[in-house]
Amino acid sequence: MRAQRSWTTGVLVGAIALTTGGWLIQQGGANGAVESRRLLEEIHRLLADRFVEEVSADELYRMAIDGMLDNLGDPYTTILEPRDSEDLRFTTTGNYGGLGVRIEPKDGWITVVQVLPNSPALREGLEVGDRIIEVEGESAEDWSVDKAVNTLRGERGDPVNITIARVGVNRPLAIRIVRDVIQVRQAQGFMLHDGIGYVVLRQFSRQAKEELVETLDRLVNGGAGGLILDLRRNPGGLLPEGIEVTDLFLDRGQEIVETRSRLADQNYTYRAPSGDRYTDVPLVVVVDGLSASASEIVAGALQDHDRAVIVGTTTFGKGSVQTLYRLSGNNGMKVTTARWHTPVGRSISKAFDRTNALRELAASAVAISGEPVAAPSEPEEREEFLTDGGRTVYGGGGITPDLIVYRDTLSTVEQELRRLATGSGAIPRNIVFRWAVEYAQDHDFEEGFSVTQAMRDEVWSELMAAGAEVERELFDGSQTYVDWLIADELAGAEFGEVPQLKSRALRDAQVQMAVELLREADSPETLLAVAARAAEARAAEGTPGGAPGGDR
Repeated sequence: MRAQRSWTTGVLVGAIALTTGGWLIQQGGANGAVESRRLLEEIHRLLADRFVEEVSADELYRMAIDGMLDNLGDPYTTILEPRDSEDLRFTTTGNYGGLGVRIEPKDGWITVVQVLPNSPALREGLEVGDRIIEVEGESAEDWSVDKAVNTLRGERGDPVNITIARVGVNRPLAIRIVRDVIQVRQAQGFMLHDGIGYVVLRQFSRQAKEELVETLDRLVNGGAGGLILDLRRNPGGLLPEGIEVTDLFLDRGQEIVETRSRLADQNYTYRAPSGDRYTDVPLVVVVDGLSASASEIVAGALQDHDRAVIVGTTTFGKGSVQTLYRLSGNNGMKVTTARWHTPVGRSISKAFDRTNALRELAASAVAISGEPVAAPSEPEEREEFLTDGGRTVYGGGGITPDLIVYRDTLSTVEQELRRLATGSGAIPRNIVFRWAVEYAQDHDFEEGFSVTQAMRDEVWSELMAAGAEVERELFDGSQTYVDWLIADELAGAEFGEVPQLKSRALRDAQVQMAVELLREADSPETLLAVAARAAEARAAEGTPGGAPGGDR
């Protein structure tokens, strides 16, 4: 019989689990292990003394460590160096020391795309569209996001001097900003229409459940009769937060997830400690190939217990638990110590394939930027399981949605526009972003605005001025794509994050499918029936997930 464990257990899923301990190496052991250690030392000495090129002893040890980890075939078992501590803090707490801006590389410069509320950046007057051209006197041209983040983050109270270029200002602006602790909000939500509430949860850090409850309560108290929980691109985080979020929608005592390990103290069954806070409110969870770990725990448990309908594409397949062991030199080691299964016993882990991972990452880079992206193919053969209510669900890696729905993709014409413009140095999204920043400064308009022909004409002029080698006919034939960019960037530039999220949701095929389902459902039970009919209709049409790509 497996031990029962409450949600308070401090294990991290999809990020780090903090505990004490040391190297996971058995002391003593068989003579073979002793001989192998001796052989390793002999090889190390020989290479240090005799290899044709000089290699330091430290580098050789590092190579040996990297070789061991690489041959495990587990990308989640890694060494954590001291410089990783800031990323660890952000993953576990959602907080970091910095300026309070979201940045993206645009046209060779790190550009501010959002200024967070109550941040040092806001207090010092940074604006959306500002280009960071120098940091502490060093040019920031062609900086990567990683370099910019590592340079701009730091300890609370430490100042940083930056120089920016601003739209409409003909000279650089020098600004000194004192870093502070930045609290990144993980849950954002709003009412769509027809009494349907929408919430996006970005990560399962320590305040995720608290923020989610605050947002859901506001929506439900405001009349939401159905809810959409968007876990797309949510990489996971803390297991306790995943348990607490799932607990919001399950009856007390229902199983949430089971961890299995060769270590006796890591075999647990986690159960809902409280009870369904939103009883009788139908729920759709939206996922994609970047929904991982704790996101998959939530989606899997709610699907197994028939509490929610899952819409989107198959999730990432990160079904393992990592434990952090502290090492000498302020280093650490993140070790996979357990795997976990959904309440009906489904394996979540997907075999790691480096080639496929790189392919999916390349595709997801477009999705993260907000533009439509071709959908990944779904696995054809999967192990079958039955939910509490007898519905068929699938294992074998990740969570397979009840309704596979792909994101909107670029038509052939739109792909050609994007390819030609980008090839001539005029990346459409960057051009529209710069235009939107200027347009928002010079015009007054309300949320929910419509894209006009005058706006399209201005964007066309900006593309031409930037050297885009495209014909007007191709541009006009890409109106859906162009309008999507205009609406998205204008909403962000003028109104901020939440209106931009709403603008995206209203133009999102996966979210709109969730809306359609909820319009016909007045309870979790009727939602399941509505989803079943929709799946049957799609199967009859021969397009269970909708046809990705191609011309509209």
